[in-house]
Amino acid sequence: MAVPFSPDRLVAILRAEGVRVVEVDEWRTHNRNHRGSFGPINGVMIHHTVSSGTESSVRLCYDGYDELPGPLCHGVIAKDGTVYLISSGRANHAGGGDPGVLSAVVAEQSLPATNKHDGSPGATDGNAHFYGFECVNLGDGRDPWPDEQLDAIERTSAAICRAYGWSAASVIGHKEWSDWKSDPRGWSMDDMRERIDRRLGRTPEQPKPTEPTKPSATQYAPFPGAGWFRQNPRSPLITAMGRRLVAVGCSRYSQGPGPQWTESDRQSYAAWQRRLGYSGDDADGWPGPTSWAALKVPKV
Repeated sequence: MAVPFSPDRLVAILRAEGVRVVEVDEWRTHNRNHRGSFGPINGVMIHHTVSSGTESSVRLCYDGYDELPGPLCHGVIAKDGTVYLISSGRANHAGGGDPGVLSAVVAEQSLPATNKHDGSPGATDGNAHFYGFECVNLGDGRDPWPDEQLDAIERTSAAICRAYGWSAASVIGHKEWSDWKSDPRGWSMDDMRERIDRRLGRTPEQPKPTEPTKPSATQYAPFPGAGWFRQNPRSPLITAMGRRLVAVGCSRYSQGPGPQWTESDRQSYAAWQRRLGYSGDDADGWPGPTSWAALKVPKV
């Protein structure tokens, strides 16, 4: 389970990636943690501010406004590439979004089209799961994106992915999370993910290899089929699954886990489905292919 970085750790990984960092006011304790959880962390979300000017944009994101109190992100990326740190905890940046998108991010798979937004039935709280970075831009499709700013987006995203062991598939735009949103506008998230993956194929400031480093696709157990679990199986795969459920904080075991499928396994898996944003019959504890892929059960 990916826990949030400490403030010192966040500063360190950004600077190690070559990011120019400015710490703003009391950013280390400036958060919305009293309004909900922050974690487990599953990805990075990129936004545009719909504003101009570094100082005023930073102030807006730090303070927020009456309808949406600050902090509004974890960092503001200025046009000159400087990253102004706003918060190290929960921030009001993502709002509600599509649980299918979260599942794809967790599994590092291609994103489905989003059909959820803040307040819609079944939407998932993105503020709990994503680091958010607001980029200073009017968002009208005409305001330029300087190379320095795009480089800082790449470096900032890569720094977080590198520290967690993620690929660039863990980086999304706000518009890919909520069907109400259009940010970031002016460049392609797919192109940015390609840039991030190229950077992740090397250590900071070293020459790029010809191929990015990617995790092996063969290290995880394939989904055995929904019917297999309903046959009350006894298998080392059940033990491996249970250990992963414990690792991601979804244990409902009084002892174990063990090789025999039990009601504790089902309840633990239901907790994992709810963690991914599923509810009702979609969180009944019987594994499905998407939630199984997201769990990353190792081969046995």
